[in-house]
Amino acid sequence: MRTALIGRLLAASLAVAAFVGGARAAPDGAPWAHAFTLMGEPKYPADFKQFDYADPKAPKGGLVRLGAQGGFDNFNLVVAGLKGDLEGGVAQIYDTLMTESLDEPFTSYGLLAEGVRIADDLSSVSYRLRENARWHDGKPITPEDVVWSYETLKANSPFYAAYYQTVAKGEVTGPREVTFTFTEKGNRELPQVLGQLRVLPKHWWTGKDAEGRQRDATQTTLEIPLGSGPYRLAKFEAGRSVTYERVPDYWGADLPVNVGRNNFGTMRNEYFRDATVLIEALKGDLFDFRAENIARNWATAYDDFPAVKEGRLIKEEFPDRGNGIMQAFVFNTRKAKFADERVRRAFNLAMNFEEMNRALFFGLYKRIDSYYFGSELASSGLPQGAELAILDGVKDKVPPSVFTTPYTNPVNGTPDAVRANLREAVRLLKEAGYELRDGRMTNVKTGEPLTVEFLEFQSVFERVVLPFSAQLKLIGIQTSLRVIDQAQYQNRLRAFDFDVTTSSWGQSLSPGNEQREYWGSTAADKQGSRNLIGIKDPAIDTLIEAVIFAKDRPGVLAATHALDRVLLAHNFVVPQWASNVSRTLRWNRFGHPATLPLYGSSGFPTTWWYDEALAAKTGAPR
Repeated sequence: MRTALIGRLLAASLAVAAFVGGARAAPDGAPWAHAFTLMGEPKYPADFKQFDYADPKAPKGGLVRLGAQGGFDNFNLVVAGLKGDLEGGVAQIYDTLMTESLDEPFTSYGLLAEGVRIADDLSSVSYRLRENARWHDGKPITPEDVVWSYETLKANSPFYAAYYQTVAKGEVTGPREVTFTFTEKGNRELPQVLGQLRVLPKHWWTGKDAEGRQRDATQTTLEIPLGSGPYRLAKFEAGRSVTYERVPDYWGADLPVNVGRNNFGTMRNEYFRDATVLIEALKGDLFDFRAENIARNWATAYDDFPAVKEGRLIKEEFPDRGNGIMQAFVFNTRKAKFADERVRRAFNLAMNFEEMNRALFFGLYKRIDSYYFGSELASSGLPQGAELAILDGVKDKVPPSVFTTPYTNPVNGTPDAVRANLREAVRLLKEAGYELRDGRMTNVKTGEPLTVEFLEFQSVFERVVLPFSAQLKLIGIQTSLRVIDQAQYQNRLRAFDFDVTTSSWGQSLSPGNEQREYWGSTAADKQGSRNLIGIKDPAIDTLIEAVIFAKDRPGVLAATHALDRVLLAHNFVVPQWASNVSRTLRWNRFGHPATLPLYGSSGFPTTWWYDEALAAKTGAPR
């Protein structure tokens, strides 16, 4: 990775699948541990006071307002991604069993759980709940809540069904103890996956509302839900704003994982329908913080604004460490016209990224060339050593180029390069059964012209789709752009009703079970899954399992490099662009710890606070 700390951590390989609290994981009878990690030993001992990136003296109180595009009509996590538009902040009202440290990779510490115990063969994990853990109505959080949450999420959410597909059952195994048993052994990540479970209140969801109606966890709702976390949902205006208030008697406020965190007295999410309006709302001081992911805006939209010149609105970049990403134009390979890899490669040849980066992005981006771009998980060069051995096991099922030619994106940017790449695109299309007829790329067998609809929900993509479309038109491919509202867009993606769209897959430094949901055959036909591409490939399935069941860090790297290399070789997507920094703007009324998290970018708003002195100069939020 890009830091000396990570280099030292990676030098210490794992001798076995998982370590907990510095000691080997063990079955019943072993001591309970306060933490577990997939690398070496946890940084923080059992008696630690707070995370290094949190300030225990941080003042509490004040208001922070966050802006979002779109709207919401749902507070129910169970059907998120399946029905309605979930309000983006509602997850914070629920505590999880464990919580991750943001200054070390793959490490979790107890939150609802005071202890964790993992079977030596990784066939199960047990959690022991804290005796004082409470819902906001004062009732204790129980193992029955945990089991009900797991079962309900798995039964009703495509995401959790995939995430927990190798979890056989969850059961109460003690007065404050719950155990999850797995259908497979050796999956290092499963205990951590279960530790991320947001526990929901069984008694509330299976009860009745104020009008005496039975609640239904399988339906959207705008009833204010009961939570357990540091904030409660206080009030909302449907589709427009929602206000969360800090819980004054929050049961977990003094836990080491929470000290110096969750400092704002009130957090409000403000929704705006249009990206342009969102920017103007920030300038109008209608919300406080924005992560700016549009290069043109970063370069041109703010510098002449008086508040920026005066230092009241601050532009600041924070390093993005420890994450990989693939963002791309995604082909729906369920459609016959995108089934041939040569057709998909032709699209990549036609995209002039270099000109886009110069003219549209002010040179601020790099071209993505890996499904794990920006991390050490990205493949490079030709496969060697352990990676080559893994690929040899699927040699007859992967493109031969995997072993002979490193993946590269076409390079355009000059007239000669553009012409050469367009000629190569036409050649590949001819090999795939197309020819130019009256200026249209036409399927020789069917007589159908090759046409493509780009589906987006943000009008901002028009400025990148249109130049791409102009290039495609030069080789006879007719395109159209359809921009629809976010709800329609999500519905069409759930049903895989699209030609090409833009999507992204964020990657942690610890890839695992989510890879099945991203690229696995089982997810390809499951509506609502993240396998938008429609990949059904036995070699890729094999490589996903190699990642999941790798026994040490070098094994994870080798298997992930192999998977990355094969995904790239199939040209499933036209990679877009990314940056290794997070570009932010904020009204200057907030303070933060001297030490920021190594992997959490700025850490805003979790470890920041409202600064009265700064606010007096800038002006209080409305």
